[in-house]
Amino acid sequence: MQKLEVFQSLWAMELRRPDGVERPVADSFAMVADAGYAGMAVDLGVMNNDQALATRPFFEKHGLGCLINAFPQTIEDLRPVLQMSKQFDTRFVNIIGQVMPIRVEDMIPVVRAWIEMAGEEEVPILFETHRNCITNDLFATLQLIDAVPEMALCADLSHYLVDREFWYPISEEDDALIQRILARSDALQGRVASREQVQVQIGFPQHRKWFDQFSKWWADGIRHWRPRAGPDAVLNFLCELGPPEYAITGPDGYELSDRWEEALTIKARIEELWAASE
Repeated sequence: MQKLEVFQSLWAMELRRPDGVERPVADSFAMVADAGYAGMAVDLGVMNNDQALATRPFFEKHGLGCLINAFPQTIEDLRPVLQMSKQFDTRFVNIIGQVMPIRVEDMIPVVRAWIEMAGEEEVPILFETHRNCITNDLFATLQLIDAVPEMALCADLSHYLVDREFWYPISEEDDALIQRILARSDALQGRVASREQVQVQIGFPQHRKWFDQFSKWWADGIRHWRPRAGPDAVLNFLCELGPPEYAITGPDGYELSDRWEEALTIKARIEELWAASE
């Protein structure tokens, strides 16, 4: 039977308050486990491999699954991450590749090299749709997935909404482009953007339309995924509401909303969409 697993991001648990108060990592893991998440994502954009390995006892203590976000700056940079990921029995390594050729034809061998490396190490990988990486641009990524049929994505659509400044309501033409991304995505990420901001407060009335739009796209992602996935496959969904400067702050430097509660709202929404898809 197919299954949904909702993860939270360890990076998204950071507070980054002006007064320097920070939540202990142990508390973050306990909160995530108590809230019923299936696991935690470790982000190598904000910690190194040794620091990531130091979190293993928390995964084991709370019985949480692991995702790893990797930011390889060379092709070979990915290998130690893949090898480390085996110690976590990670669901997959999510690549935000920092090798960024300008031409699509030069991107193809980079992606294929990482896919081959993952095969050698026997670790599943996905390529996240993300700014400032090899999938930075929506149009280039669409060409890339056409050229590399074996390339599977993790869809964080917030980046592409900002990248292309899609008008609301989303046009049929723009939605068709997003549907092509979703049709190749084996995991989804939960962040809500507007056409000008990569992360907005989902509880604010002026942002409700964007929360509803992203909810529609998440439902579309489930709809695309189910028929092509195996009968016992697992769809991973990562709540990833980043701390400042992803999170918008007021003149005092403090956030304008409660990201933890917003993540729980997103978690509840994707669980509702999953149940409706059954």
